[in-house]
Amino acid sequence: MSDFEIGLYSFPLLLVLIFLRMPIGLAMFAVGFLGLDMVTGGMLVALSKLKSETYSTFSSYSLSIVPMFLLMGHFATLGGMSQALFKAAESFLGHRKGGVAMAAIGACAGFGAICGSSLATAATMSQVALPELRRYGYSGGFATATLAAGGTLGILIPPSVILVIYAILTEQNIAKLFMAAFVPGILAALGYILTISIYVRLHPESAGTRPPMPLAERFRALIDVWPVMLVFLAVVGGIYLGFFTPTEGAAVGAFGTGLIAWVNGGLRGKAWAQSFYATAKSTAMIFFIVLGAGFYNGFLAQTRVPQELSEWVVHQGFGAWTVLIIILVLYLVMGCIMDSLSMILLTVPIFFPIISVLDFGLTPEELAIWFGIIILIVVEVGLITPPVGMNLFVINSMDRETPISQTYSAVMYFVASDIVRVALLVIFPGITLFMLRIFH
Repeated sequence: MSDFEIGLYSFPLLLVLIFLRMPIGLAMFAVGFLGLDMVTGGMLVALSKLKSETYSTFSSYSLSIVPMFLLMGHFATLGGMSQALFKAAESFLGHRKGGVAMAAIGACAGFGAICGSSLATAATMSQVALPELRRYGYSGGFATATLAAGGTLGILIPPSVILVIYAILTEQNIAKLFMAAFVPGILAALGYILTISIYVRLHPESAGTRPPMPLAERFRALIDVWPVMLVFLAVVGGIYLGFFTPTEGAAVGAFGTGLIAWVNGGLRGKAWAQSFYATAKSTAMIFFIVLGAGFYNGFLAQTRVPQELSEWVVHQGFGAWTVLIIILVLYLVMGCIMDSLSMILLTVPIFFPIISVLDFGLTPEELAIWFGIIILIVVEVGLITPPVGMNLFVINSMDRETPISQTYSAVMYFVASDIVRVALLVIFPGITLFMLRIFH
């Protein structure tokens, strides 16, 4: 059996291990380690890589941004920022038909700007918004579907942990990827709000109404979100203005949210230790997946699978757009069974070399950034796609009274919105690259 064949057969083996519920990081590590042993003819190379890959992964300065953004999200939750965002959005939108659901989407977008995690955004905002949605007569399926969809905004609107990982894998500028994600992120939030507006007109019994708040209370609620705006402007503005690097910006954001949480009384007692423990636990999980992916991708490089597949695609004469659509469909399917981080780490080293040799009328940097934003959106669609979307299970675990079948039914409207948005971004790359071309 040739090295190339070993590399090809390793992928279905990896999927089998994942289906057997082996942790994804461990599955990639095991297949990569054994694969290196097979293609190099001895255990020495694999053991040598175990030493070098472990050190290079865990000592990477670029990856230090991950725990900082995770800690920033924990501090933001303890600081009451999620409640403030929802109350502000609800004060302006809550009296409209479907307005409380729209407010939840707006709050998810705002919280995503200081969190960077889809699951964390979904879990946090559900605790804040779900009681209000039920209080004003929103049906269980519609409420849970709205929060599951809103949670996906956490990873698209900068800062985003997944974008950081993609930037490292493809050697792109993190700040430019963050900038390119802004317009698609805003489109996502607006698309979800439009979806809610359509849904409540088709199903008027699914949403109640609430009385409008006095103007004074609206402005008071708006003033309460100034800490969120301050942190966001300090982090993102500081990065784009060149005051500090993305890693330094993440540290500034963590310090700022921690200070606000302490002032608001959210970091008293054991809360400090619990925040650092939760951050360490999440960071360890992410880093182990990165380590496993490093081993597996190193094994694939030895077998030349990415290079051979790139050459095969070119020689087949497939059109660039055809190849892109096939890749996006594969991401959409895989997103239903894998988390976004694992999928990015597993597939980008294979698909990115293929995309890089195709002509889309973009510069190499623009192509890499555009492709990264598109696949980020597509893998996030998988988080809310039945039957195994992870966000759906997170939200439904917090609302046991709602059958998950009702959530499945309502969430398909949001999935349709995502597919339309992906189509727009694919057909018009300038939408994604708009901010990048203006400021660079």
